[in-house]
Amino acid sequence: MTQTVSREPYSVAVDQQVLDDLQARLALTRLPVVPTGDPWAHGTSLAYLKQLVAYWRERFDWRAWERRINGFEQYRIGVDGFDIHVLVRRAADPAALPVLLTHGWPGSIVEFLDVADRLADPAAHGVEGPAFTAVIASLPGYGFSAPPAAPVTPATVARAWHRLMTEGLGFARYGAHGGDWGGVITSLLALDKPEGLCAIHLSGATQSAPWSIKDQPLDADEEAYLAVSRGRMAAEAGYQTIQGTRPATLSYGLTDSPAGLAAWIGEKFRNWTDRDGGDDPTVGMDVLLANIMLHWLPGPGPATWMYRYLIDGSALTLPEGRRIELPTGICSFPNDFGPPAPERWLRRSYNLRNRTIASGGGHFPGIERPVELTEDIRRYFASLDG
Repeated sequence: MTQTVSREPYSVAVDQQVLDDLQARLALTRLPVVPTGDPWAHGTSLAYLKQLVAYWRERFDWRAWERRINGFEQYRIGVDGFDIHVLVRRAADPAALPVLLTHGWPGSIVEFLDVADRLADPAAHGVEGPAFTAVIASLPGYGFSAPPAAPVTPATVARAWHRLMTEGLGFARYGAHGGDWGGVITSLLALDKPEGLCAIHLSGATQSAPWSIKDQPLDADEEAYLAVSRGRMAAEAGYQTIQGTRPATLSYGLTDSPAGLAAWIGEKFRNWTDRDGGDDPTVGMDVLLANIMLHWLPGPGPATWMYRYLIDGSALTLPEGRRIELPTGICSFPNDFGPPAPERWLRRSYNLRNRTIASGGGHFPGIERPVELTEDIRRYFASLDG
């Protein structure tokens, strides 16, 4: 029997004892010996991590971020065995199309706070164009969403997301956007073509359709793209193997040491973003630490569990003979960990209606390039809506 969807108002209020414990742990940070030479060659720079930990102890204000989050309409929605934290920024027009925004790892709802504000009230940001009601959902086990009891597939989350939007929030029709795991979940949501979902938008293609190659062999651009992708991932995929095979072992260190968690996540914000000629991350420490807090507070273990479905290939591979037929828009960011894919590759998996290659930015465009990402989402859904 299908479980009833529940909804309760929610407000973030982290106990002061939790923040005091964090301060004590940061004060007792024990740093490792690292090799000499290039400070990022073997992982997170020791010098950068010292600065980040000092900023966390001395300058970071969690309560300011708490107030910002609490400026949103918020709920905990119980759906399909999950207890999901949801933020809503409503457009003034009640008929505005809702757009569900889903983050990935090592991201969080922090990725979409600016995007939601800009989507819902373009005039306040000096933009002409339609407004959209923005809904930000935390993945199970991230932020203030309760952890699942065991690993869950992205397809399972996708099905819950549809009920969250239609039964939990009462939207008869909506669009969806995602990046990283959010892109996988959004893609699998569209694969099922549930009634009410009109179109999707992604900040990078996630799904592949290897079955299509039998009838349509790869062209030179696709071959080159896959070669570059494999080369980049060879240097970056170590974390996937660990999170996909031994997440419990990893979680002891990340749950006990805030500095360890900051190093694990901070490296990704350095390697997968613009660096503008510099060596350290260009994402500011304040927003980076707000994102890290959304992993520290719940304990970061469950956030890694979904990687088992990346390791076995099931998360990213479409079933034989199937593609995503719902209209899809994709905005690619050139400094993501994978290069922008050729359109021919994208069309194997998606009913591609619009493709944009951004002028810059990487894996976290809602933080790095919120204006560019928001306006691509707005233009795309506006071109389809109505």
